[in-house]
Amino acid sequence: MTTTAADTWVGQRLRRKEDARLVRGAGRFTPDIVVPGALHAAVLRSPFAHAEITSLDVAPALRVEGVVAAFTGADLAGRVGTFVEAAGKEITPQLQALVDVEVKSCPLSPIAHGRTLWVGQPVAVVVARDRYAAEDGLEAIEADYEPLEAIPDPESALRDGAPVLHEELGDNVAARLAMASGDVDAAFAHAPHVLRERFTFGRSAGNAMETRSVQASWDEGRDELTVWITSPRPHLIRTNLSEMLGLPLERIRVIAPDIGGSFGTGLFGEDALIPYLAMTLRHPVRWTEDRQEALLGTRHCRDQVHDLELAYDDDGRILALRDSFLVDAGAYNLYAVTVSYNTAAHLRGQYAIDTFSIEGRNVVTTKAPVAPVRGAGRPEGVFALDRALDLIAAECGLDPADVRRRNLIPAEEMPRPMGMPYRDGAEMVYDSGDYPAQLEQALEAFGYDELRARQAEWRAAGRYVGVGISSYVEGSGFGPYEGAIVRLDQRGNLHVVTGAKPHGQGLETTLAQVCADEFGLPPERITVTSGDTSLLQFGVGTFASRSAVTAGSAVGIASQRLRDKVLAVAGELLEASPADLVIGDEGVASRDVADHSVTFAEIHSAAAPGPKSRLPAGLEPGLAVEYYFVPPTVTFASGTHVASVEVDPETGFVRVLRYLTVDDCGRMLNPTIVEGQIQGGVAHGIGTALFEGVLYDEDCQLLTGSYMDYLLPTSAEVPPIEVGHQEYLSDLNPFGIKGCGEGGAVSPPAAIANAVVDALRPLRINVNRVPLGPETLLDLIAQARALEGGERREEVVS
Repeated sequence: MTTTAADTWVGQRLRRKEDARLVRGAGRFTPDIVVPGALHAAVLRSPFAHAEITSLDVAPALRVEGVVAAFTGADLAGRVGTFVEAAGKEITPQLQALVDVEVKSCPLSPIAHGRTLWVGQPVAVVVARDRYAAEDGLEAIEADYEPLEAIPDPESALRDGAPVLHEELGDNVAARLAMASGDVDAAFAHAPHVLRERFTFGRSAGNAMETRSVQASWDEGRDELTVWITSPRPHLIRTNLSEMLGLPLERIRVIAPDIGGSFGTGLFGEDALIPYLAMTLRHPVRWTEDRQEALLGTRHCRDQVHDLELAYDDDGRILALRDSFLVDAGAYNLYAVTVSYNTAAHLRGQYAIDTFSIEGRNVVTTKAPVAPVRGAGRPEGVFALDRALDLIAAECGLDPADVRRRNLIPAEEMPRPMGMPYRDGAEMVYDSGDYPAQLEQALEAFGYDELRARQAEWRAAGRYVGVGISSYVEGSGFGPYEGAIVRLDQRGNLHVVTGAKPHGQGLETTLAQVCADEFGLPPERITVTSGDTSLLQFGVGTFASRSAVTAGSAVGIASQRLRDKVLAVAGELLEASPADLVIGDEGVASRDVADHSVTFAEIHSAAAPGPKSRLPAGLEPGLAVEYYFVPPTVTFASGTHVASVEVDPETGFVRVLRYLTVDDCGRMLNPTIVEGQIQGGVAHGIGTALFEGVLYDEDCQLLTGSYMDYLLPTSAEVPPIEVGHQEYLSDLNPFGIKGCGEGGAVSPPAAIANAVVDALRPLRINVNRVPLGPETLLDLIAQARALEGGERREEVVS
């Protein structure tokens, strides 16, 4: 018998297994699921940001041909519960004992009842034989509203006399947190210099290629509900449906087929509404979001204002940090302190800032609720601190790279406690890395010194070229656990089931690589399945840069244990010690005795229960192992980004010339997939920096309701992205893995903003907000010129 190669599969640049079907159009997405006779739903949405629903008559809709039913919030009252406030329940007593944190309960119903709180909030739903009839039914509904005062931003929500949006909150602060370390007041009182600046990070949206879709079928004979949904967290959806619809978990099956992107988790009204309709009407029901609905309220994100203060010395070394920030949570604070705690935990980044005070408040407004989207609070904090470092560099007459060199955590201090708990309640410790070496690797690869040397020449020629730096850390591999089942069939193929749910991460490939190494068969013999709650009892899902760490470890350990079991059964058949056996292509063979082997089919038969079983004592029947990996806490990935831009001061247009990153995600399972994740994140971050903005007017009417107004970067705006690597393994999981799914999106806004300021140094502009579109930049240029009394002479500064 032949044996497999000794080389490891992990670390190889294998092509993605899933691409074979996806690029051929053979993927199966939720709208592709065809349940015979399914009805179609359409949702009536509020045209006002804040209004009393004075009358709502759906009877005219029922007279439209093809319409089967129509429901309002009043119809759901007492029949469908509010969404489970899962994020608030994740706050452990351990964390509450260490951090001043408060989260107020403010549950959300699937459909508004009596009052609406954002433009686009569901008000009614029509079910019909086809989507056309359902939309016609919406047009027939007679609805009247009494508009109320809109609250467009957190500061308006906090002013005296502002209407309280939810009486149960008492005010408009839905959550707050505060943490401190060291004598902050003394540090500021004795500091040679203090920088104070306000930084605003605008609202954007996670625009996945596929919009949301839900389909549900109720089996009346078995009292079983099946739901197909575009969600990376099918087990969480099942838990919500169980509590909201009053069904046991065992009666609910949630299936997440292929997903065309996500960029973040989320719970939405339709996730519960469509299953309720299927149960009530005893008929399958389907709904797919259109792009306008998506822009109205699916995964809005960011939207923070920071009042940041830094105490520093004459050499640009930071002595203390004080930050007070506001999060515009939208109409409901659905994710407790998930985003705001991420901001606070990651605000200090790679820098040795041990004296700090951070306060954050989540404030409700009359806009769509925000959700954690790629980076989930990290880009906002990184933008504030990295812009502040460049301001300090300017005040001290230093190169921004030198200010960073003087403040980075030295490699010899790793692992380094950071003086606060992480969101899971564990002590926050940067587990591994070399941040100074990372910076130097990035600067050298970029040719930083050479670019600096040419800037005077470019400016003399009328070109405004600048370079910017930003770095980040990212807590990855967030728990509480992830599960996997690894099963060997009689033909010698491995089948992996995982609770993670990929939507572009390449997990079918990377998990197969882990399984291949730990069991001993090549990846082409391994199939990875996910997104079905009937296949795995417990699961968490794919978000927060967690799946490589948690699912990868679960698959790896389950594969090891299955390998041990297979060798044990083979040893019983061959009357040999498992240590003397090796797994090959066709079965198990002796290392030392020629032609002494047993096939996978024979092992499979011997592991079955019954009189022919040859299981060693103490082993359960079957060739499958189920394992759940529980991480002790998060691992910390990191990265340094360098960008160069050219600015046209007459049009305000910014062109990104080059973009380079050096990232550390621990042991890379597949470098090609890692680079794809980082490059996709950088493209997302470029959009956040320069193009993407969810804009409302003073009445909170959405101004960016189509791609004519909400701008996304295209291939013309995104340069080739160069990716360099470090590999500092984590000791918090068996394979040394750290996450990489979000890091690429974290630093681009700061790096690009710093580069723009550097390009326009002769004008001495200050960029303290993103997105930085042409109109915003032209205003800053005009303000800078006005400070000098109009058209001042632009000095050439080398």
